[in-house]
Amino acid sequence: MSTMTYFLNYCATHPDATITYDASDMILRIHSDASYLTEAKARSRVGGHFYMGSAQQSSTKLNGPILGLAKIIKAVVSSATEAKVGALFYNCKEAISIRTLLTKMDHPQPATPVQVDNSTAVAIANNRCRQVRSKAIDMRYYWVQDRVKQGQFNIFWAPGPTNLGDYYTKHHPIHHHQTHRPIILHSKR
Repeated sequence: MSTMTYFLNYCATHPDATITYDASDMILRIHSDASYLTEAKARSRVGGHFYMGSAQQSSTKLNGPILGLAKIIKAVVSSATEAKVGALFYNCKEAISIRTLLTKMDHPQPATPVQVDNSTAVAIANNRCRQVRSKAIDMRYYWVQDRVKQGQFNIFWAPGPTNLGDYYTKHHPIHHHQTHRPIILHSKR
């Protein structure tokens, strides 16, 4: 009941909330992030911002979201990097069905660009680093490496402040939501 009351209060406070979508090449793009040890019982949170963009799009031009992912990693991870690699796993796993759907709708997909703000996680996903201390990373996360090799994902680094996946990973104060609402919803107001 309290969750429903919270939702209804939000609707009453923002009755004109809208999401704006601009024309694009229908290329799925993802911002992936994680917050380390922010949940009870030493759990970490995963966030993902999915939107449609253009093939030659810069990371500063965004479209309205088609999916906002917020999950808790069930396993306890041992580092922030492992949390970020876990976030890549959950976001890319979610993207597979969207990629398939878009392809069946006659919008063939190149390697889906996935923005991450942790260079070590990017190196692990792209199999560009020799893992020493990270050998204990959950083996499910190596699925991302396989999908990158198959050409389904392009994992790349970009600075943290430009990563909208961060919005879904933490409990933010009200002013943060008010500041980011036009960005997340892509409102032109």
